[in-house]
Amino acid sequence: MIAGVVLFPGAGTNANHRSLVAIETAIKLANPKIKVAREDFEYRKAGKSFPDKAPVLIGTVRAAVQAASQQWGCSTREIVIGGRSMGGRISSMAIADPEQELEVAALVCVCYPLHPPKQPEKLRSEHLPRITVPSLFVSGTRDEFGTVDELTAATRPMKNKTHAWLEGARHDLKDRDIEVGKIIAEWIIGL
Repeated sequence: MIAGVVLFPGAGTNANHRSLVAIETAIKLANPKIKVAREDFEYRKAGKSFPDKAPVLIGTVRAAVQAASQQWGCSTREIVIGGRSMGGRISSMAIADPEQELEVAALVCVCYPLHPPKQPEKLRSEHLPRITVPSLFVSGTRDEFGTVDELTAATRPMKNKTHAWLEGARHDLKDRDIEVGKIIAEWIIGL
C-alpha cells in the first residue's frame, strides 16, 4: 500500500516547478488518500543556484523521506520517491547507496539525466543496477541528457523497471506536464 510520494526538483528549479505540481495534482485526483510532499534541496533554500555535492543532496533526500514517514505515520517502505532530472537521479542514488540504503516502495525518475548534453561518455548510471524497487523512467524521445537507446541500455540490468516515452519531447518536456502526471499517477496506483 502506498501511503505517500516525496518529489524533488531538477537542479535549476524548485519544489514549485510546474512538472512537480502536475504530478501531485494527478496523484491527488487518482487517489486523494495518497499524500504528496514536494521538497527543495538545501542549496535552493539558501538562495544558491548551484547544487551541493551528491552526499549533501542524498542527505536531503534521506531526511525528507524520514520526515514524511514520521509526519504521515507510515514506514518509508510505503513511500515512493523521485523527481525531475537531478531530483530523480539523487533519489535513485539514495536508494542505491550501499552503506545506507534507503528502503522505499518505488522510484520515479522524470527526464533522468543520464549524461550531460553532448557528453555521452560521462554516464551517471553506475548505481542503477543496485536498485531493486519498482522504478519508472519517464523521458522524451529527444531528451538531450540521454537517448532512448542510451537510457534503455543503462537501465537494462535493473530487475523491475518501466519506461514511458513521450514522442518528440526534449528534456524540458514542454507542454507535457499533465500527461506526465497522469502516467506517474496510474503507475503508482498500480503498484
